[in-house]
Amino acid sequence: MTTMITELYDALKDAGANEEKARKAAETVAAYENRFAKIDNDLTLLKWMVGFNLAATVAVIFMQLHH
Repeated sequence: MTTMITELYDALKDAGANEEKARKAAETVAAYENRFAKIDNDLTLLKWMVGFNLAATVAVIFMQLHH
């Protein structure tokens, strides 16, 4: 079963779209929403990776300058 945004489906039905077109549009928007959520999760992981890399680099530079 495909995920659908019911609020969008209801709004399209109220605007006069037929049932099949309203259903397909709501399913398509839900698919894009899922893709954006995955991209957001990937960006969060990348931010943590860059932060860890930056902290390690600063630590190595500090150790080299201190020694």
